[in-house]
Amino acid sequence: MVGNGILAIAKGAAFFISGSGAMFASAMHSLADAVNQGFVFIGSVLSEKKPTEKFPTGFGRVINLFCMIAVIVVSVMAYETIREGFHLLKHPAEVKGIWINVSVLLLNILIDGTILFKVMKEISQEARVESRGAGIVTGAFKHVKRAAPPTRLVFYEDLVAVSGAVLALIAVLVSYFSPFQLLDGIVTIMIGFLMVGVAFRVGYDNMVGLIGVAAPKEVEDRIASVIFEHEAVIDIFKMRITQEGRYYHVESYLELKKGLPLSEADDIKFAIQDQLIADPDIADVTLGIIEDNGIQEWKGTDTPEMP
Repeated sequence: MVGNGILAIAKGAAFFISGSGAMFASAMHSLADAVNQGFVFIGSVLSEKKPTEKFPTGFGRVINLFCMIAVIVVSVMAYETIREGFHLLKHPAEVKGIWINVSVLLLNILIDGTILFKVMKEISQEARVESRGAGIVTGAFKHVKRAAPPTRLVFYEDLVAVSGAVLALIAVLVSYFSPFQLLDGIVTIMIGFLMVGVAFRVGYDNMVGLIGVAAPKEVEDRIASVIFEHEAVIDIFKMRITQEGRYYHVESYLELKKGLPLSEADDIKFAIQDQLIADPDIADVTLGIIEDNGIQEWKGTDTPEMP
């Protein structure tokens, strides 16, 4: 948020000095990023609040609400950027202060590039995959859907920020050193549409999160493998895992081997429940136990063979 705030001020000053439309678009994008990340920070703090009697499942979905506010901000900024781009196509502006523009955009690429690489590593951590070197970049694109809503928002925004800064740098240089002035407006419109893409992507992800979405298959398999670690568990009769914000709620019926006394079955259930709730991504666990019916219900990748 602070980094993008500094960039927005620097780009705004460069725009007033140079008149570059691409610089205006980049400034609008940095301003939108700063405002959004401020909202997301507040939402992230509120979503960490403990459950209460009135809100027994916690406040995980609060972050989705704040991300939706961020979508509105991006959409407004995108509209203004596209409008400025069309204005520049009709009335191309002479670009001045070339080295100011180049310096600010290089600073933009450095700051946002650093943030983008950091959030890529964060995605790997949240998805619980080990990535090194170039694998961090490819892994981020592969596993971004498993990251928390604020992490996804920052990833998409900074991906566009770096791309937009590179496009703006090209537009500034071409507009200054060649007679092709229309590229300034074209790049401004392109950056605006990239912002629209971020708004739709983030909006969809958080709309799904507000409705309530099933956990990814990888998370389901990971939880199932923990359950099947206990030798008394023969099968999973039913399991539902819903995601709220960055946390998961687990409900499941377990089939235990026949002949266990109720006291022992209870101990097994509570041991599995404690093991699952120790996972920092799991908010609560509700387990039921039934006797094995001899029919294999669970079809996941970690299903043990029937005895």
